[in-house]
Amino acid sequence: MNLMDWGVVTIYMAGMVFMSWWLGRKQTDMESYYLGGNKLNWWSIGISTMATQCSTNSLLGAPAFIITVGLLWLQYEFALPFAMIVIMLFLLPFYRKLNLVSVYEYLEHRFGVGARTMLSVMFQLLRAFATGVTVYGISIVLQEIIGLPFIWSVIILGLITIIYDMLGGMEAVVWSDVIQMAVLYLGIILCVYYSIDAVGGLAAVFQLFPETGRTIAEYTGRANQFQGLTAVDFSGHGLGDGKTFGFLPMLLGGFFLYVSYYGTDQTQVQRELSSKDCDDTNMSLMLNGFLRFPLVLTYCFMGICIGAYIVENPGFLESLRTADGMEYNLAVPKFVLANLPHGIIGLVIVALFSAAMSSLDSTINSLSATSMKDIYERFFVKGRMGEKKQLFMSRVFTVFWGVVCVSFSFFVGGISDSIIESVNKIGSLANGPILAMFLLGILTRRGNQAGAITGLLGGFACNLSLWIFVPSVSWMWWNVIGCLVALGVGYAISLVTAPPPQDLHGLVYERGIEKEFQYKHNWPRYWAVLAGYGVFMVALCSFFNRLG
Repeated sequence: MNLMDWGVVTIYMAGMVFMSWWLGRKQTDMESYYLGGNKLNWWSIGISTMATQCSTNSLLGAPAFIITVGLLWLQYEFALPFAMIVIMLFLLPFYRKLNLVSVYEYLEHRFGVGARTMLSVMFQLLRAFATGVTVYGISIVLQEIIGLPFIWSVIILGLITIIYDMLGGMEAVVWSDVIQMAVLYLGIILCVYYSIDAVGGLAAVFQLFPETGRTIAEYTGRANQFQGLTAVDFSGHGLGDGKTFGFLPMLLGGFFLYVSYYGTDQTQVQRELSSKDCDDTNMSLMLNGFLRFPLVLTYCFMGICIGAYIVENPGFLESLRTADGMEYNLAVPKFVLANLPHGIIGLVIVALFSAAMSSLDSTINSLSATSMKDIYERFFVKGRMGEKKQLFMSRVFTVFWGVVCVSFSFFVGGISDSIIESVNKIGSLANGPILAMFLLGILTRRGNQAGAITGLLGGFACNLSLWIFVPSVSWMWWNVIGCLVALGVGYAISLVTAPPPQDLHGLVYERGIEKEFQYKHNWPRYWAVLAGYGVFMVALCSFFNRLG
């Protein structure tokens, strides 16, 4: 990188901070800080949701996965449209009806303060740790590219994000994500363009890529399970047959993971609660359901192009070698430095920064919201706080969690070979049990607090046991198994303990309740289109199998 590249990075960082300061001037209380005054439009929320998902874990980890395993990661996306339908039907409308800031407040209404507090604390710890993976990912890139010590890479990235998040709140998070999404996608397109050019054209990409696995194996002397252009693997079930990324575990595990992540995780739900009504919330989820697959397909294709480049230039693999072995998560930035002109290099590095910051900013804002609403306001404040103190304490918690998240980045290396696998593996421990807790409340009238808490702990313990004692079971199945175990245990305990309150109106799903959500659109038609789109994804990816 030269002075021009660093100029691009500096201007971008300064622009983010200035925009956040400008937006934050009109904030007056906790609700405006955490929900943007419920005035954010649906398309900006939808794009922000995609930007959060397309983190550095994706930009570094997905190409690394494609290079070393193949296109099988695309199967992860098949479940997304179906997950969006379930979330619109059974989860988000109930939160909107209660005018929540923290999604875990629903659990207090339905079960009691113990369930709310326990899950909120669990979310805060696990999400902060998983976010450390994101900070770790971009920091190792900075260390390898410019020789900046890892600790200073972490501090610089964290400091800029904490400052603009603290100043601007959720409104700054959403609008910065919109900008970051545009920069990020432009960066991906530029990488694709230059990588295609480097191997001699699009036809050469598809001709060379199937040889990537053999080239890597010959260069490193290690066998691998490279699948090439095979994008759908119907041959295994992942329950001990070594097919971690088979069709069934990716489809069913992905479905439970996405319903849990988009429907019960504060980092995602909070921005959905920032829209003006249920229709806008659903529209933002629809947008994400349709546009996420083309986005994922694009950065997976970037991995195909770089894989083809490796076949043509096997010596490039040496640039991925670190003191700890081959680091395929460096493939994208190393390719950029070796092949792109200055100025464009700076723009792509900005895209990597954007990916990391779009995940970090929403996480620390949501962690701040849950600490403020579920812990501080719930247990340490008597009466109502003044608006100025609300805003001040909200910003204090934002800074606190920003520091915690970046601190965790020093402890997450080595969980798996790919960053994108690492972060999903961590989340899969708890996604299913957390989802079960909400489903026990919304879909059953018998569920109570004792059952909800016991089920959550049982499901989490089951998944942890699978990780330690039965590693042959695909970690994608943890999302399904953990949810079913938690639901079963939770309902059984509820049956033998005290019944829940009789008045559960507005807290559980029942026939005709959709009238209370005051929808303006005919949503069953939209859901049918989403379901058809999911089927189209499977058909399209099956076509890639023929190319391989």
